[in-house]
Amino acid sequence: MARGQRHGADGTVGGVDWTLAEETPVAVVINAAPFAVMMATPADLEDFALGFCLGEGLIAAPDALLLTKTTRLDMGWELCLAVDPDQADTDRLAGRRGLEGRTGCGLCGVETLAQAVPKPARVGAPPPGLTPAAITRAFAALPDHQPLNARTRSVHAAAFCGPDGAILMAREDVGRHNALDKLIGAVVRADLNPADGFVVMSSRCSVELVHKAARVGVPVLATISAPTTLALDTAARAGMTLAARAGPDEVAWFPPEVERALG
Repeated sequence: MARGQRHGADGTVGGVDWTLAEETPVAVVINAAPFAVMMATPADLEDFALGFCLGEGLIAAPDALLLTKTTRLDMGWELCLAVDPDQADTDRLAGRRGLEGRTGCGLCGVETLAQAVPKPARVGAPPPGLTPAAITRAFAALPDHQPLNARTRSVHAAAFCGPDGAILMAREDVGRHNALDKLIGAVVRADLNPADGFVVMSSRCSVELVHKAARVGVPVLATISAPTTLALDTAARAGMTLAARAGPDEVAWFPPEVERALG
């Protein structure tokens, strides 16, 4: 909780107590070796652990993550993971990021363009019945699934939705990438198929989000703000549909064939 001043448009000044979102270092240790330090909201860390490993392509299947242990330390949190080396990308694990993962960062430790712009995983077609109207309904419902943001006004959300636009689960974090990692972990741990719905997020659509979603088979990624050009082209190569909020009741819809035509 922070104490500040509230300034009104009429010049009035008053006090305000503001609940702040917690942002803390989370050290990711894989098979006893430090891998990365991410700045994150320390909630749903087991979801984050699984989603991070899947979304980053460190493992190809959830059962490759054998054990997750979270420990509160003086300076933050430590997330110790045991990963089956026979089901992991050992080159990625051996190289390690070795850099701090800032809240908005998705490319920490990348050293080459080939690493920065990898070939995306392919996804299937949107589930039957999914329409732009369902995206609109999900956007309208998203604030009701952001209790932390309602108090702090400073965190992102990622939500998994059914084809009708109903939000099935949501996760929040100060980092949009972390929010998506947490959601991926939660969806997989709940035995839901990411291909059976779509993801809606409170952020812009960047290329890293497209890669994370594609790796687990999400066919449609909808974000409040528009995608970048690279995100649009990457989604086209993945066969993924993108959507963005175009107004209170309007959605910009970018199916792969349109993305390719524009690209």
